[in-house]
Amino acid sequence: MNAIELLERYAAGERSFDFPNLEGINLSDTDLRGADFRGADLFDANLARADLSDANLGGAILSRAVLNRAVLNRAVLSSALLSNAFLNRAVLCGAVLRGAILNGAILNGANLSGADLYHANLSGALLGYADLYHAYLNSALLREADLYHAYLREANLFGANLRSANLSGADLTGANLMATNLRSANLFGANLSDANLGGANMRCALICQTIMPDGEVSNRDCV
Repeated sequence: MNAIELLERYAAGERSFDFPNLEGINLSDTDLRGADFRGADLFDANLARADLSDANLGGAILSRAVLNRAVLNRAVLSSALLSNAFLNRAVLCGAVLRGAILNGAILNGANLSGADLYHANLSGALLGYADLYHAYLNSALLREADLYHAYLREANLFGANLRSANLSGADLTGANLMATNLRSANLFGANLSDANLGGANMRCALICQTIMPDGEVSNRDCV
């Protein structure tokens, strides 16, 4: 199926495009709200600036796909494969990404507020300045992820693995970090005000100009 055929079928009212081979397809700047792409092969596809709000991409292959500035509000991406995908400034408010594979994905400036990322794999992902307000990241794998200046207020990171992650300048006010692995994480300038660190592993974490849960600034590791 090529882009023209798919868009014609969508315009005619069809919404189910599950399991087609759409590798490398160019669907940039298109309106595909509510489309069903479950299990579709969208490897290396161009979906930049596409509106996929309320779409179902569960189990879809989106590795190396370009989704920069795409809108995926409330979209379902559970168990989707998004390794090394480009999602700069994408909007995924309330999206469901449970068990999604996003290792190496680029999500700088993305809006993931209220998104469900339970058990998602974000190892090595770039999330600089990303908005993760009230996001659900229980048991998520964020090892070596770059969360520079990310907005994580009231995010739920219970049991998440943030080993060696870069959280410098991140806002974690009121976040749930219980049982979180923060070993060797960079917390330089991070804000942990009112965060719950019960049972968290902070061994070898870099603490400098860090606002701790009690509001005090710790310079423990400043040189």
